[in-house]
Amino acid sequence: MAERSTAAVDVADNSGDEPLAAKADETTTDGTTEAQDTAGKKPQDTDGEHVGSEISLDAPDLHSGHKLAKRYRLEECVTRLDGFSSWRAVDEKLRRAVGVHLLPADHPRARSVLAAARSAALLGDPRFVQVLDAVEEGDLVYVVHEWLPDATELTSLLASGPMDAHDAYQLVSQVSQAMAAAHREGLAHLRLTPGAVLRSSTGQYRIRGLAVNAALRGITAEGPQRTDTEAIGALLYAALTHRWPYENDAYGLTGLPKGVGLIAPDQVRAGVHRGLSELAMRALANDGATASRQEQPCTTPDELAKAVAAMPRIRPPEPVFTAPPEYQRTSYQQGSYGRPATGPVVAPQPVAVPPPPLQSRTGKALKWAVSALLIAALGLGSWQLAETLINRIKDSGSEETTQTPPKDGSDKAPAPPKPLRIAGATEFMPSGSGIKPEDASKAVDGDASTSWVTLRYQGYANFGNLPARRDGSGIVVDLGSVQDVSAIEVGLYRSGQKVEVLAAGADAAAPSSLADFPQHLTQLAVTGNKLKQTLAKPVRTRYVLIHVTELPSDGTGGYRGGISEISVLK
Repeated sequence: MAERSTAAVDVADNSGDEPLAAKADETTTDGTTEAQDTAGKKPQDTDGEHVGSEISLDAPDLHSGHKLAKRYRLEECVTRLDGFSSWRAVDEKLRRAVGVHLLPADHPRARSVLAAARSAALLGDPRFVQVLDAVEEGDLVYVVHEWLPDATELTSLLASGPMDAHDAYQLVSQVSQAMAAAHREGLAHLRLTPGAVLRSSTGQYRIRGLAVNAALRGITAEGPQRTDTEAIGALLYAALTHRWPYENDAYGLTGLPKGVGLIAPDQVRAGVHRGLSELAMRALANDGATASRQEQPCTTPDELAKAVAAMPRIRPPEPVFTAPPEYQRTSYQQGSYGRPATGPVVAPQPVAVPPPPLQSRTGKALKWAVSALLIAALGLGSWQLAETLINRIKDSGSEETTQTPPKDGSDKAPAPPKPLRIAGATEFMPSGSGIKPEDASKAVDGDASTSWVTLRYQGYANFGNLPARRDGSGIVVDLGSVQDVSAIEVGLYRSGQKVEVLAAGADAAAPSSLADFPQHLTQLAVTGNKLKQTLAKPVRTRYVLIHVTELPSDGTGGYRGGISEISVLK
């Protein structure tokens, strides 16, 4: 099956709430990347075949904030390719995020895109991302579809390594059944890549771009069922091996060695489930490989779904519990207490103990006399102590005793630090470009449930290694006037961020670069959810910078952080 080559670029995740990094590659609507050469040629499949026809039209030149049908407000462009563009938008009527594909009405593929979108909308299968609207309005054609912020692309899931047998089984089972239902209604996908498959937080897989993604790019196939079946086989192969089943690298996965052909998954990686390995080969229809196993290739999604159903059900792995450490019995042997004996354990032998010597009458009398004297002395001391305490209580006229501190105040506990009033907060923008400057006030609003949160960056923890974020970011707190700062408390949006707290000089005015904050209140270090620091000596300043240089992983291959609440104390 022909697949597009990909390049590693910074992309936003399915939630679509972050702009893409400025790179030479374009990111497609299903999260994969379209390689663009310097001559501006059409992207090619990995086997060199051109996808669709050459298109010289420019994508519609729209901008963030533009509204379609007085309802869909464009927020962020995620693809601009082949005369069409794709956007994350907001449906202001229903107050929800949506995706929008836009292309000129005179685009040679406009009619086929509208037809594909309207056909997909009629399917109404919840296993597919739903088409919500398909409209021709003036000189524009646009398709509106669902946006799933809580779902994760298969591309991101595979980035962390191969799946276990149960997860791979769920993937091929759900996707093959969904595509079999679509083909029964006469609909094909033709571009079923890892970026077109999403897994929700409940573990359900959903497929986006049914018919529409292929129509946008002018992709057709003589055998659509065979094309989609092979695509599902490639997804299963990647899930089992963490390799792409073709010679070219694609979707962040390494391809197979050149010249060796298609190798069965259980020969690529040890421990692969044998039944799933054979199923992937049957879907990929490699005749030489399947013949040796006496298995017929699956040529339609329905055949593949039936083959999956005929397999013994693969159960999820048992949860692993860490056994508690064995109780180590202490011993007292050969002068060793609390340590196990190093030599063989010898049973204790009975020892004859001589009887105590007979006590004389004189000794007994002396013992009782000494005991009586001790008891009398203790009784006398206790009575004197009680009398002294009673006298003190009477003199003070109170039944409670209090400790009067020395007059010099040497034992007086220091007063706890008090929060200083914060006059304002701004985002630290050393390059002049901000991330979310409008949310800076959320870091000082006294509400820990609101936060200044960064965008999601791909590839690198240091804000995607972007030039504009070379000096990181953060929040600058303005105390309104020069104050003595003795402590700082910061609540962070997520643990694992690399943070330091800096202060500007007492004479600083509107500091904007790192050089304007020469005083270090904390050292640069990876922190947890909270950062607290009490200074040995107060620092005089008006401006305090909570400086973030690296972001923690969000668990899906990206990086994101933020600041929830800042308190500066005196």
